[in-house]
Amino acid sequence: MPTSREDEFQTTTLAPGLYIVATPIGNLEDITLRALRVLRQADLIACEDTRHTQKLLNHFEIKIPTQSYHEHNEAARARELVERVAAGERVALVSDAGMPGISDPGERVIRAAVERGLNVVAIPGPSALVTALVASGLPTETFRFVGFLPARSGERRSVLESLASVPETLVFYEAPHRIADMLHDVENVFGPDRRIVIARELTKVHEEFVRGSVSEVLAEFGRRDAARGEMTVIVAGKSKIQQAQSPKRNLVERIHELMTSESLAEKDALKQAAREFGLSKSEAYREWQRKKQATGTRARGTAKQPQ
Repeated sequence: MPTSREDEFQTTTLAPGLYIVATPIGNLEDITLRALRVLRQADLIACEDTRHTQKLLNHFEIKIPTQSYHEHNEAARARELVERVAAGERVALVSDAGMPGISDPGERVIRAAVERGLNVVAIPGPSALVTALVASGLPTETFRFVGFLPARSGERRSVLESLASVPETLVFYEAPHRIADMLHDVENVFGPDRRIVIARELTKVHEEFVRGSVSEVLAEFGRRDAARGEMTVIVAGKSKIQQAQSPKRNLVERIHELMTSESLAEKDALKQAAREFGLSKSEAYREWQRKKQATGTRARGTAKQPQ
Protein backbone atom coordinates (compact mmCIF):
# COMPACT_ATOMS: atom_id res chain seq x y z
CA MET A 1 0.00 0.00 0.00
CA PRO A 2 1.29 3.50 -0.73
CA THR A 3 2.58 5.30 2.32
CA SER A 4 1.36 8.73 3.36
CA ARG A 5 3.67 11.75 3.40
CA GLU A 6 3.24 11.82 7.20
CA ASP A 7 4.73 8.31 7.43
CA GLU A 8 7.69 9.41 5.34
CA PHE A 9 8.54 12.36 7.56
CA GLN A 10 8.10 10.51 10.83
CA THR A 11 10.41 7.62 10.01
CA THR A 12 14.18 7.74 9.69
CA THR A 13 14.10 5.04 7.01
CA LEU A 14 12.75 5.93 3.59
CA ALA A 15 9.64 4.00 2.59
CA PRO A 16 9.76 1.86 -0.58
CA GLY A 17 8.85 3.82 -3.70
CA LEU A 18 9.96 5.79 -6.71
CA TYR A 19 11.34 9.19 -5.71
CA ILE A 20 11.51 11.88 -8.41
CA VAL A 21 14.34 14.09 -7.19
CA ALA A 22 15.04 17.57 -8.56
CA THR A 23 18.77 18.36 -8.70
CA PRO A 24 20.61 21.69 -9.18
CA ILE A 25 20.56 23.30 -12.62
CA GLY A 26 23.98 24.82 -11.98
CA ASN A 27 24.69 25.97 -8.43
CA LEU A 28 25.10 22.97 -6.11
CA GLU A 29 23.86 25.06 -3.16
CA ASP A 30 20.36 24.84 -4.63
CA ILE A 31 19.89 21.19 -3.67
CA THR A 32 17.38 20.72 -0.86
CA LEU A 33 17.94 18.97 2.46
CA ARG A 34 15.11 16.61 1.61
CA ALA A 35 16.70 15.71 -1.73
CA LEU A 36 19.97 14.88 0.02
CA ARG A 37 18.18 12.69 2.56
CA VAL A 38 16.36 10.77 -0.16
CA LEU A 39 19.52 10.25 -2.20
CA ARG A 40 21.41 9.01 0.86
CA GLN A 41 18.70 6.53 1.80
CA ALA A 42 17.87 5.21 -1.66
CA ASP A 43 18.81 1.70 -2.68
CA LEU A 44 19.49 2.85 -6.24
CA ILE A 45 19.81 6.15 -8.09
CA ALA A 46 18.62 6.06 -11.70
CA CYS A 47 20.22 8.89 -13.63
CA GLU A 48 20.34 10.33 -17.13
CA ASP A 49 24.16 10.32 -17.17
CA THR A 50 25.92 8.36 -14.43
CA ARG A 51 29.16 10.32 -14.87
CA HIS A 52 27.39 13.66 -14.50
CA THR A 53 25.38 12.56 -11.46
CA GLN A 54 28.46 11.01 -9.85
CA LYS A 55 30.03 14.47 -9.58
CA LEU A 56 27.02 15.62 -7.56
CA LEU A 57 27.08 12.52 -5.37
CA ASN A 58 30.82 12.81 -4.76
CA HIS A 59 30.43 16.46 -3.73
CA PHE A 60 27.93 15.48 -1.03
CA GLU A 61 29.72 12.21 -0.17
CA ILE A 62 26.79 10.03 -1.20
CA LYS A 63 27.82 6.44 -1.93
CA ILE A 64 24.72 4.85 -3.46
CA PRO A 65 24.82 2.67 -6.60
CA THR A 66 23.75 4.36 -9.83
CA GLN A 67 22.19 3.06 -13.03
CA SER A 68 21.75 4.83 -16.36
CA TYR A 69 18.23 5.78 -17.40
CA HIS A 70 18.12 7.82 -20.61
CA GLU A 71 16.15 8.20 -23.83
CA HIS A 72 17.92 5.30 -25.54
CA ASN A 73 17.23 2.65 -22.88
CA GLU A 74 14.15 4.18 -21.27
CA ALA A 75 11.66 1.46 -22.26
CA ALA A 76 13.68 -1.47 -20.91
CA ARG A 77 14.98 0.33 -17.83
CA ALA A 78 11.52 1.56 -16.88
CA ARG A 79 10.35 -2.04 -16.50
CA GLU A 80 13.43 -2.95 -14.44
CA LEU A 81 13.05 0.01 -12.11
CA VAL A 82 9.34 -0.58 -11.56
CA GLU A 83 10.03 -4.21 -10.66
CA ARG A 84 12.63 -3.12 -8.12
CA VAL A 85 10.17 -0.70 -6.54
CA ALA A 86 7.49 -3.43 -6.50
CA ALA A 87 9.97 -5.67 -4.69
CA GLY A 88 10.28 -3.11 -1.88
CA GLU A 89 13.26 -1.01 -2.94
CA ARG A 90 13.69 2.77 -2.78
CA VAL A 91 14.62 4.10 -6.24
CA ALA A 92 15.61 7.74 -6.70
CA LEU A 93 15.19 9.14 -10.21
CA VAL A 94 17.31 12.15 -11.24
CA SER A 95 18.19 13.92 -14.49
CA ASP A 96 21.36 15.83 -15.29
CA ALA A 97 19.76 19.03 -13.99
CA GLY A 98 16.36 20.11 -12.76
CA MET A 99 13.22 17.99 -12.48
CA PRO A 100 13.12 14.58 -14.21
CA GLY A 101 10.34 14.27 -16.76
CA ILE A 102 10.44 17.94 -17.81
CA SER A 103 12.17 17.78 -21.22
CA ASP A 104 14.26 15.00 -19.69
CA PRO A 105 13.76 11.22 -19.34
CA GLY A 106 11.44 10.08 -16.57
CA GLU A 107 7.86 10.21 -17.78
CA ARG A 108 7.77 6.55 -18.85
CA VAL A 109 8.93 5.03 -15.56
CA ILE A 110 6.77 7.42 -13.53
CA ARG A 111 3.67 6.48 -15.52
CA ALA A 112 4.47 2.77 -15.22
CA ALA A 113 4.88 3.04 -11.43
CA VAL A 114 1.59 4.94 -11.10
CA GLU A 115 -0.22 2.34 -13.22
CA ARG A 116 1.10 -0.40 -10.92
CA GLY A 117 -0.21 1.48 -7.89
CA LEU A 118 3.27 1.96 -6.43
CA ASN A 119 4.41 4.76 -4.15
CA VAL A 120 5.53 7.74 -6.27
CA VAL A 121 6.93 10.80 -4.50
CA ALA A 122 8.12 14.05 -6.11
CA ILE A 123 10.89 15.89 -4.29
CA PRO A 124 10.57 19.53 -5.43
CA GLY A 125 13.55 21.67 -6.25
CA PRO A 126 15.29 23.62 -9.02
CA SER A 127 13.63 24.04 -12.41
CA ALA A 128 15.05 26.12 -15.25
CA LEU A 129 11.65 27.03 -16.66
CA VAL A 130 10.32 28.50 -13.40
CA THR A 131 13.64 30.17 -12.53
CA ALA A 132 13.82 31.90 -15.91
CA LEU A 133 10.14 32.80 -16.02
CA VAL A 134 9.92 34.57 -12.66
CA ALA A 135 13.04 36.64 -13.37
CA SER A 136 12.11 37.46 -16.97
CA GLY A 137 9.93 40.46 -16.22
CA LEU A 138 7.22 39.08 -18.51
CA PRO A 139 3.71 38.15 -17.26
CA THR A 140 3.67 35.04 -15.08
CA GLU A 141 -0.02 34.75 -14.21
CA THR A 142 -0.55 32.29 -17.05
CA PHE A 143 2.13 30.66 -19.18
CA ARG A 144 2.62 27.73 -21.52
CA PHE A 145 5.70 25.52 -21.38
CA VAL A 146 6.62 24.24 -24.83
CA GLY A 147 10.05 22.74 -24.18
CA PHE A 148 12.36 22.13 -27.14
CA LEU A 149 11.13 23.10 -30.60
CA PRO A 150 11.82 20.78 -33.57
CA ALA A 151 15.34 21.06 -34.95
CA ARG A 152 14.20 21.43 -38.57
CA SER A 153 13.18 24.95 -39.56
CA GLY A 154 9.98 23.94 -41.37
CA GLU A 155 8.69 21.92 -38.44
CA ARG A 156 9.81 24.61 -36.01
CA ARG A 157 7.89 27.29 -37.90
CA SER A 158 4.78 25.13 -37.95
CA VAL A 159 4.84 24.88 -34.16
CA LEU A 160 5.50 28.60 -33.80
CA GLU A 161 2.63 29.42 -36.15
CA SER A 162 0.29 27.42 -33.92
CA LEU A 163 1.43 29.55 -30.96
CA ALA A 164 1.58 32.97 -32.59
CA SER A 165 -1.84 34.10 -31.34
CA VAL A 166 -1.94 32.62 -27.84
CA PRO A 167 -2.10 35.21 -25.02
CA GLU A 168 -0.03 33.23 -22.51
CA THR A 169 3.67 33.79 -21.96
CA LEU A 170 5.59 31.04 -23.77
CA VAL A 171 8.57 29.17 -22.33
CA PHE A 172 11.00 27.23 -24.52
CA TYR A 173 14.28 25.39 -24.07
CA GLU A 174 16.89 25.69 -26.80
CA ALA A 175 20.43 24.49 -27.45
CA PRO A 176 23.07 27.20 -28.00
CA HIS A 177 23.95 26.05 -31.54
CA ARG A 178 20.29 26.49 -32.62
CA ILE A 179 19.43 29.73 -30.83
CA ALA A 180 20.10 32.01 -33.83
CA ASP A 181 17.95 29.88 -36.15
CA MET A 182 15.17 29.81 -33.56
CA LEU A 183 15.26 33.59 -33.16
CA HIS A 184 15.06 34.09 -36.93
CA ASP A 185 11.96 31.90 -37.06
CA VAL A 186 10.39 33.64 -34.03
CA GLU A 187 10.94 36.99 -35.74
CA ASN A 188 9.42 35.79 -39.01
CA VAL A 189 6.37 34.23 -37.34
CA PHE A 190 5.74 36.49 -34.30
CA GLY A 191 7.11 39.70 -35.75
CA PRO A 192 10.20 41.74 -34.77
CA ASP A 193 8.55 43.67 -31.92
CA ARG A 194 7.37 40.81 -29.69
CA ARG A 195 9.07 40.97 -26.26
CA ILE A 196 11.50 38.16 -25.54
CA VAL A 197 13.95 37.17 -22.80
CA ILE A 198 16.77 34.66 -23.09
CA ALA A 199 18.09 33.25 -19.80
CA ARG A 200 21.54 31.71 -20.11
CA GLU A 201 23.70 29.77 -17.63
CA LEU A 202 21.06 30.00 -14.90
CA THR A 203 22.39 29.94 -11.30
CA LYS A 204 25.98 29.71 -12.58
CA VAL A 205 28.79 32.27 -12.38
CA HIS A 206 28.04 33.67 -15.85
CA GLU A 207 24.25 33.79 -15.49
CA GLU A 208 22.76 36.26 -17.96
CA PHE A 209 19.36 37.59 -19.00
CA VAL A 210 19.10 39.18 -22.44
CA ARG A 211 15.88 41.20 -22.70
CA GLY A 212 14.30 43.19 -25.51
CA SER A 213 12.30 42.86 -28.70
CA VAL A 214 12.93 39.84 -30.90
CA SER A 215 14.87 41.97 -33.38
CA GLU A 216 17.00 43.51 -30.61
CA VAL A 217 17.84 40.16 -29.04
CA LEU A 218 18.58 38.64 -32.45
CA ALA A 219 20.95 41.51 -33.21
CA GLU A 220 22.67 41.05 -29.84
CA PHE A 221 23.34 37.38 -30.47
CA GLY A 222 24.45 38.21 -34.01
CA ARG A 223 27.25 40.33 -32.53
CA ARG A 224 28.59 37.45 -30.46
CA ASP A 225 31.17 34.96 -31.65
CA ALA A 226 29.26 31.92 -30.40
CA ALA A 227 26.40 31.28 -28.02
CA ARG A 228 27.28 29.21 -24.97
CA GLY A 229 25.26 27.54 -22.24
CA GLU A 230 21.79 26.02 -22.24
CA MET A 231 19.10 28.57 -23.06
CA THR A 232 15.64 29.14 -21.61
CA VAL A 233 13.65 31.40 -23.93
CA ILE A 234 10.64 33.37 -22.65
CA VAL A 235 8.37 35.01 -25.24
CA ALA A 236 5.51 37.35 -24.40
CA GLY A 237 2.07 36.19 -25.46
CA LYS A 238 0.01 38.14 -27.96
CA SER A 239 -1.47 41.13 -26.11
CA LYS A 240 -5.16 41.98 -26.00
CA ILE A 241 -4.45 45.00 -28.18
CA GLN A 242 -2.69 42.83 -30.73
CA GLN A 243 -5.50 40.27 -30.52
CA ALA A 244 -8.04 43.01 -31.35
CA GLN A 245 -6.05 44.22 -34.33
CA SER A 246 -6.19 42.54 -37.72
CA PRO A 247 -3.64 39.75 -37.73
CA LYS A 248 -0.49 40.46 -39.69
CA ARG A 249 -0.34 38.55 -42.93
CA ASN A 250 2.19 35.76 -43.00
CA LEU A 251 4.32 34.89 -45.99
CA VAL A 252 2.04 32.23 -47.42
CA GLU A 253 -1.06 34.42 -47.11
CA ARG A 254 0.79 37.25 -48.87
CA ILE A 255 1.76 34.96 -51.77
CA HIS A 256 -1.86 33.86 -52.13
CA GLU A 257 -2.97 37.49 -52.09
CA LEU A 258 -0.49 38.51 -54.79
CA MET A 259 -1.55 35.62 -57.00
CA THR A 260 -5.28 36.22 -56.64
CA SER A 261 -5.75 39.97 -56.16
CA GLU A 262 -2.88 41.14 -58.34
CA SER A 263 -2.89 38.21 -60.78
CA LEU A 264 0.84 37.57 -60.43
CA ALA A 265 2.31 34.26 -61.48
CA GLU A 266 3.48 32.07 -58.63
CA LYS A 267 7.16 32.75 -59.35
CA ASP A 268 6.64 36.53 -59.38
CA ALA A 269 4.48 36.41 -56.24
CA LEU A 270 7.23 34.47 -54.45
CA LYS A 271 9.85 37.05 -55.41
CA GLN A 272 7.76 40.03 -54.31
CA ALA A 273 6.68 38.42 -51.02
CA ALA A 274 10.30 37.49 -50.29
CA ARG A 275 11.32 41.15 -50.71
CA GLU A 276 8.50 42.34 -48.44
CA PHE A 277 9.39 39.87 -45.68
CA GLY A 278 13.14 40.36 -45.95
CA LEU A 279 13.75 36.75 -46.99
CA SER A 280 15.88 35.25 -49.73
CA LYS A 281 13.98 33.81 -52.67
CA SER A 282 15.08 30.29 -51.70
CA GLU A 283 13.82 30.77 -48.12
CA ALA A 284 10.46 31.99 -49.40
CA TYR A 285 10.25 29.07 -51.84
CA ARG A 286 10.97 26.50 -49.10
CA GLU A 287 8.35 28.03 -46.83
CA TRP A 288 5.79 28.10 -49.64
CA GLN A 289 6.45 24.46 -50.55
CA ARG A 290 6.35 23.39 -46.90
CA LYS A 291 2.96 25.00 -46.41
CA LYS A 292 1.53 23.47 -49.58
CA GLN A 293 2.75 20.01 -48.55
CA ALA A 294 1.33 20.44 -45.05
CA THR A 295 -2.12 21.46 -46.30
CA GLY A 296 -2.21 19.27 -49.40
CA THR A 297 -3.26 22.26 -51.49
CA ARG A 298 -2.15 23.25 -54.99
CA ALA A 299 -1.43 26.80 -56.03
CA ARG A 300 -1.84 28.15 -59.52
CA GLY A 301 1.39 27.95 -61.50
CA THR A 302 4.37 25.66 -61.42
CA ALA A 303 7.19 27.81 -60.12
CA LYS A 304 10.59 26.22 -59.91
CA GLN A 305 12.94 27.00 -57.04
CA PRO A 306 14.39 30.50 -57.63
CA GLN A 307 18.05 30.58 -58.62
